[in-house]
Amino acid sequence: MSTTEQALQERIKELTCLYEVSSFIVNANVELIEETLKAIAFSVKKAFQFPKKTEVTIITATHSITTNDNLKKTVIIDSEIHLFNESKGNISAHLNASEYTASDFLVEEQSLLNNVALKLGSLLERIEIQKNETSLKRQMEHADRLGILGEITAGIAHELNTPLANILGFAELLKSDLKANDKSLEDVDKIIKNAIFSREVVKKLMFFACEMPQEMKRVNLIPNIKNSINLLDATFRKEQVKYLVKVEDDELWLRADPIQLTQIIFNLLMNAIYFSPKNGLVTIEAKTTAKDVILKISDEGKGFTTEDLDKVFQPFYTTKPLGDGSGLGLSVVHGIVASHKGIITAKNNPNKGAIFTITLPKE
Repeated sequence: MSTTEQALQERIKELTCLYEVSSFIVNANVELIEETLKAIAFSVKKAFQFPKKTEVTIITATHSITTNDNLKKTVIIDSEIHLFNESKGNISAHLNASEYTASDFLVEEQSLLNNVALKLGSLLERIEIQKNETSLKRQMEHADRLGILGEITAGIAHELNTPLANILGFAELLKSDLKANDKSLEDVDKIIKNAIFSREVVKKLMFFACEMPQEMKRVNLIPNIKNSINLLDATFRKEQVKYLVKVEDDELWLRADPIQLTQIIFNLLMNAIYFSPKNGLVTIEAKTTAKDVILKISDEGKGFTTEDLDKVFQPFYTTKPLGDGSGLGLSVVHGIVASHKGIITAKNNPNKGAIFTITLPKE
């Protein structure tokens, strides 16, 4: 075969490869990205001058693909894969170093790798954009669900408030008429205690729905943190849980309702204590940025399941045993943070446990 015919055959292989790679990328399924990368690697392998001797490797942030898992000492050519103008991997071609040198690669083969790397970068950018769109859509759906729940909750709270007030009022009157009857007094006390408990649940519902009146003023977060810890000091000791406060400043000022701010910290600390093991550590961190104050409360408990993370701020959802929680504490916190135009997130700690991050605007 003449040199011209051989060169023409190589060009045809390269063009065929580029066509195949483009087809794979156009039809790529985000869920089957590994299979797509494998197909591209084997397509590139066929396009090289020595296809049976050439091995191809594709490395990305999430995948490592090779046409041969037993690569030893090789000579290579490679090309970087760029994702949004940043190097996020590479595609490389390998020849056995005992048989070949780097000069055995054709100039056109380097050009082919460069073209395929560009196409891979475009594919990965598209996947990243799709993931971001999906994540944003989920967040919006979650916010919509919480908004609807807030409206329903507000209606329920208002409907329950009046009959509960009547029950309490008439129970108190009945109690004053039954001073001589111990058994009846005991029963009326039970009615009063349960009505008071129900009223507290209604208050939490109203907090969740942001129906409680706010008194917004300039507040220093640090004393609120210290007050909450002081209030819970006995609980920390009783449950044998330690705490660590990481605060760089003596003053972290923001505009907030002081009572509701304390309620945020108190509820999250109670939650952290409940899920902490004996001798576990609860960490409270606070810092400031140009526009926000950021509060983080983490524990060393069991952390969240995927289902927990999706539902953790929904009212009446709880991972606590029956009777240990109403499922309203974190919903209340979410409602208060939202009413302050802030953001709260929940996630698992890299080591163990859970971490809540609250971002509140200074103004």
